[in-house]
Amino acid sequence: MKKRLPLVGLAALTSMQVSASESDTQLAVGMAFDQGLSAVVELDDKYRITVGNDGGAFDMILTRGEFEEGLPLTWYVGAGAWSEWDHKEFGARIPLGLNWDLSRGWDMYAQIQPELNLYKGPELQIGGALGIKYSF
Repeated sequence: MKKRLPLVGLAALTSMQVSASESDTQLAVGMAFDQGLSAVVELDDKYRITVGNDGGAFDMILTRGEFEEGLPLTWYVGAGAWSEWDHKEFGARIPLGLNWDLSRGWDMYAQIQPELNLYKGPELQIGGALGIKYSF
């Protein structure tokens, strides 16, 4: 049953894509190294869902900013949760990232995230992610 949950989630995201095109919701999809090799779906530049071969994560981007006007590099800070399939670990995380606009519709991101592992009691750790997305 647990392995079917990602499939149910992907089916729900597919139905969200159909309704997204009708309501001007911005949709981006891509690949990342976050929870192992991962598929990434981002809605409205705010909600990022990551499902990989090692686990899953959900992040909400709280704020975004620019370094200089016209520079294709921006920053973001978010809050989220993560879980690993095999080790059954889970916790909270705070993604701190950079976003680079590569070309029309394509962007690449890199982030580090302080994580609070809650599986066997609170334990601080650090993670990271590198990904590429295409916005529709």
